[in-house]
Amino acid sequence: MGTKSTPPGFHPIARHDGIFQEQVHDTYQTKGKLPEPTVCPQCSAVFHKGRWQWLAAPANAHQHNCPACQRILESQPAGFVTLAGDFFVAHRDEIVSLIHNVEKKEKSEHPLKRIMATEEEGNGVLITTTDIHLARGIGEAIHHAYQGDLEFHYNPAENLLRVNWSR
Repeated sequence: MGTKSTPPGFHPIARHDGIFQEQVHDTYQTKGKLPEPTVCPQCSAVFHKGRWQWLAAPANAHQHNCPACQRILESQPAGFVTLAGDFFVAHRDEIVSLIHNVEKKEKSEHPLKRIMATEEEGNGVLITTTDIHLARGIGEAIHHAYQGDLEFHYNPAENLLRVNWSR
């Protein structure tokens, strides 16, 4: 009836713009701003104008591993795509070709979106990626082309996406 009470342990969050943005904690995201230009010694991507790009590296560029190469070096994927089922086995080459086309397109525009590995798993395959958005894009492309069952499982605490497709 017009009285407000604050529950114990409740701490309001001040929002200056009226919108609350949840913080995503990705341990592989570059901390702070790198000096420009910086080149990745592993893949030759260049950090320029605040992002990693495919550019020719200047001779005097600083060196620092990009987040994708760091994930690859530490074997810490951000995305897992599991493909399984009789349809997959029968159309494996077509589906794998589609996956590599999706990666090629994404990687050409975004150097941090890469496939790390492709591993055979029984009647299917497990693909690991350096980026959750690439994993999602692969799953959506396969589902769009071949239908089937598509599931996404996102773990925000680890910034990790698991995509399962079968048919």
